[in-house]
Amino acid sequence: MDFMKIFVKAKPGAKERRIEKIDAAHFIVAVHEPPRGGQANAAIAEALAEYFNVAYSRVRLIHGFAAREKIFEVL
Repeated sequence: MDFMKIFVKAKPGAKERRIEKIDAAHFIVAVHEPPRGGQANAAIAEALAEYFNVAYSRVRLIHGFAAREKIFEVL
């Protein structure tokens, strides 16, 4: 199974939702949701799924659950 590792700098609590591509594997993702209870992580995964045009279930947080620097897998 092929997958991509995506390195994300998270910006929770932002005024607007946006994804900024730095290079092929590095992104800055801003979301409205706060960094409590996994809300921001879920919103980032949802934004990445939309960006890569894949199902939400194909985006998985693998590192950085409580950090701003995160690594996601996109299957």
